[in-house]
Amino acid sequence: MEFRDKTILITGGSRGIGKAIALRLAREGANIVIAAKTVEPHPNLEGTIYTAAEEIDKAGPGAVLPVQTDIRSHEEILRLVEKTIARFGGIDILINNASAINLAVTEELEPKRFDLMHSINVRGTFLMSQACIPHLKKAANPHILNLSPPLNMDPAWFSRHLGYTMSKYGMSMVAFGLAEELKPWNIAVNALWPVTTIATAAVQNILGGDALIRRSRKPEIVADAAFYILKSPSPECTGNFFSDEEVLRKNGITDFTPYAVDPGEDLMPDLFL
Repeated sequence: MEFRDKTILITGGSRGIGKAIALRLAREGANIVIAAKTVEPHPNLEGTIYTAAEEIDKAGPGAVLPVQTDIRSHEEILRLVEKTIARFGGIDILINNASAINLAVTEELEPKRFDLMHSINVRGTFLMSQACIPHLKKAANPHILNLSPPLNMDPAWFSRHLGYTMSKYGMSMVAFGLAEELKPWNIAVNALWPVTTIATAAVQNILGGDALIRRSRKPEIVADAAFYILKSPSPECTGNFFSDEEVLRKNGITDFTPYAVDPGEDLMPDLFL
């Protein structure tokens, strides 16, 4: 019960990595707030915020609050934070997981797709953090964790999908900057990124279908890494760009075979590493 009585707000928490983190921390006693858009079943997406909330509620003793939220809207972000404070009285941890992806090259990237990625990945992450900071300042061991990659200036990542790279590096820049800005209040700010592709709806529907899913790891590897980061003393763990494998190795986990979707397949490295 490492997180008993802690309140954790997770964006994009209805499926995939976000839901896996929510389940992991719920088992440790946390109160979970999941903010996501999906309230009606979708043919290509697993579950809704309400079905996710049912699973999370069964996973641990804490309470669960699902709040339909589009983090492109500042008003909806403020409403989300208000509902969280009204229900739980505070926020201990913010996990900026919500993200949009489109790997089109520059000539083929539609403006609306560019805007979607930047309004969710960069603007949404920035405004979610901004809205939570006053409450994190009051927490005992406050953390912000962004699901974003290390700032790797290899030109290859820019030439292949410039719009997406800019948006994900924007999330990472938020983590990089806030880690320094929030040091006086001992608010830890870190980024976490998987070494391999993760079996999520984005991988299934956008990147590579079943073939790539078989070469991926389960979201639980990222959830376990997040658990170890978020239980660290915040003054001692900030400003880092972690990989899931790195965190788990530091905590004595070296066999990653159980995380593989298909242990017989060669794993696919993720982007930006």
